[in-house]
Amino acid sequence: MNVEWTAAWVTVKLAACTMGILFVVGLPLAYWLASARWRGKFVVEAVVALPLVLPPTVLGFYVLAAAGPNSLLGRGIELLFDRRLPFTFLGIIVGSVLFNLPFSVRPFAAAFAAVDRKLIEASWCLGVSPLGTFVRVVLPLSWPGILTGMVLTFAHTVGEFGVVLMVGGNIPAVTRTLSIAIYDDVQALNYESAGQMALMLVAFSFAVLCIVYALQRRVLPL
Repeated sequence: MNVEWTAAWVTVKLAACTMGILFVVGLPLAYWLASARWRGKFVVEAVVALPLVLPPTVLGFYVLAAAGPNSLLGRGIELLFDRRLPFTFLGIIVGSVLFNLPFSVRPFAAAFAAVDRKLIEASWCLGVSPLGTFVRVVLPLSWPGILTGMVLTFAHTVGEFGVVLMVGGNIPAVTRTLSIAIYDDVQALNYESAGQMALMLVAFSFAVLCIVYALQRRVLPL
């Protein structure tokens, strides 16, 4: 199979980094969304869900503008870390994390909201701290939903195109992912290579959906 393995490695690395960051960042945010009683919570929920309705190029443009050398944030990053975000692997990680936020946080929050509140209160009555309750009660009961969010985040990152192209460009071994490689092959009329890589992504996406539906039905042993 004619696959650009360098682009495949960049794609997998980007998906793994995005999934890991959103696991750490998304869990507390999702738990707050599931448990908070603040009236203005809908504003935060709308911000989290915004990438679902925004075109990827729009989000990529704003990330590029915000992190560019002419912006205050971009100059601050360059001053602190002596590097720029646009057209780097770190830059596409930032764009990918923002773009995939709802694909992790929403399943996490739904899983947390499904936990019986009485079990949480019973844990508190037994003297277990809120953190201990979260680790011992909420996480085990929410694990299928958390795994669903992680799998969806990984799979969605693998297929990203607009955000990665806007923020990272098309730099081989740095920001060139499989989706960009497919686009380039089509532009070059190399349909055989594009078809092979596209078929591989279709098979991967189908396998991911099977895993997600199995997790939702708790068919998989956990």
